[in-house]
Order: sequence, then C-alpha cells, then structure tokens
Amino acid sequence: MAENHHRAPPWQLSVAPMMDWTDRHCRYFHRLLSPRARLYTEMVTSAALVRGKQLRLLEHSQQEHPLALQLGGSEPYELAQAARLGAEAGYDEINLNVGCPSDRVQSGRFGACLMYEPALVADCVKAMRDAVSVPVTVKCRIGVDDQDDYAGLQQFTELMLEAGVEVLVVHARKAWLKGLSPKENREVPPLDYARVYRLKREFPPLVVVINGGISTVDQVRSHLAQLDGVMLGRAAYHDPYLLAQLEHALHDEPLPRREDVLQRLRPYVEAELARGTALKHISRHLLGLYQGEPGARAFRRTLSEGAHLPGAGWALLEQAMAPCAAAA
Repeated sequence: MAENHHRAPPWQLSVAPMMDWTDRHCRYFHRLLSPRARLYTEMVTSAALVRGKQLRLLEHSQQEHPLALQLGGSEPYELAQAARLGAEAGYDEINLNVGCPSDRVQSGRFGACLMYEPALVADCVKAMRDAVSVPVTVKCRIGVDDQDDYAGLQQFTELMLEAGVEVLVVHARKAWLKGLSPKENREVPPLDYARVYRLKREFPPLVVVINGGISTVDQVRSHLAQLDGVMLGRAAYHDPYLLAQLEHALHDEPLPRREDVLQRLRPYVEAELARGTALKHISRHLLGLYQGEPGARAFRRTLSEGAHLPGAGWALLEQAMAPCAAAA
C-alpha cells in the first residue's frame, strides 16, 4: 500500500482533521477505502504534547500513512517542540490549525482567531519549519467576522509564503468568532469557492487545497480542474464509501465491495479488542458505510445497539453486514 500514494499528487485528496471523529480507528478504516488520500489527525494542542507530555495522542498505525498531524497553538517555541515530537513519531506533515472557531480554542488563542494575527502565524510556521524536515502546512478560513474582502486573505497568504508555507488548505467559508457555534460555523457562513480559485491564480506556486461543503465525485473533479487538491470533511465521515468511489474515479482503482472492506478490517478489530479497546470505539466510525444502500438502517442499528455491550466483538459486525450482503 505504501507505494501507491506516490503516484497521485500528495495533496490531491485528503480527509479533514475533525475533532472527536478522525481518531486512529477512523483513519485506519479510511485508509482501507482509499490507498492514496492524505489523512489528518484530530487537532492536538501543542500544550498537551509539550507541557502535558501526552505522547499517547501521537499513537497511530503504520498503515495510516500518508498521515498529517494537526496542531493547535500560537506559541512559536512550543509549536516547534510539538512539531518535532510529531516528526519523531513519524508523521509525514505538520499542519497548523488557523480555522477552528470554537470558544475553547479562542480562549487558548489559536484556531480561526489567529487570522487576525497573520504575523504571529508566520512566526509559528517559521519556528516549526526550523524544527522539522517534513512539510509544515496551514489550514485557514477565507476570513473571520467582518473580514469580507479578498485583501485580508491575500495578505495572510503573502505572509505564509514568506514564512515558507508551500501548502495552504482553505476552508471556503469565513468563521464568525461570536454568535455561531462550531457546528453553525460549518454551515451558516456562505461558501465562496471563487475566492479560493482566485488565490490559486494569483499565487501559482502555492499548493492550494479547498475544503468545505464538498460531497460528490463530480464536485471533487470540478475543484481539481482549478486547484491542487480537495479536502473532504463530513462527507467522508458520514458516507465513507465516497473515498473508494473517488479512488475509482481519479485513479481507476477497482471498487471494493463494502463487505470486503469490513473483512479487511477484521484483523485490526481483533487486535484492538485483544488490547482492551472496546468495539464501540471502532464501530462508531463504520456507521455510514452502507449510506443509501439497502440494509443501511439495520446495519447502523445493529452496531449502535450492540457495540457498547460487554463482550461485543467481530461477530456483531458479521451480524450487522449480513442483511446488506444479502440485499446487494
């Protein structure tokens, strides 16, 4: 599997860092569906790694590569130390979060509020780049609050380029730092893909990856005609088979049957159960696999109702997929 991903441009397709979702079990499952997609961790704060010494947050499987660690923070020296820990743990990229709008994140002075402080972000990036040899990338919004003009994004991008950023992932909505929940911030501010396209036209050497509201193969193709890459968020989580469909569409990979994907997950599930991991921590990421297919509701219900019970194991997955396999 490791050889596969080099044939595609490294940022052509990726799955966004999503808090409480893209943990190591989710990423292992997504990798089975997509040999090439670049996978991202949930955001890890630099303080948790450096001051909290929570190195368990870096745990991952070798099968997950190419894999990026997303960091949250705003202190250049601490971010550099955290980036070094990530690189030493084997991550292929360190990504700085300049897009998350939650109150908790703002109070820590990181995430989307940093779009107001591009010079500080540039300092953070420089410190991280000096600390590691893997790419340091930035994920941002098109703006925050009343930053309604393209000029703010343009100035931010110029500073990122000067700091040595070669890859910018842009969530094509602005973030409202007050008055909207993180969930509303993913849905309420309008998408402005044209602004991201313009950014690529004006900064051709920059690898520009677009994120936000993308949920079909056709949409991905249409963005790739203008940009270097597409990052999928909720669509990849709620309808993970989309990842396999994209491998098929973009690289002519044969489409695996959903049952076969689950069978390939079996050794991982059994090894994790043997380590003491409860099935529910893995199965919650599988619920959308049969999205839109006959038997999908029964599949979800069987897993949701049974995975938290004591002794739940592989047999529950066999039971859940049986009606779907019969309907296929």
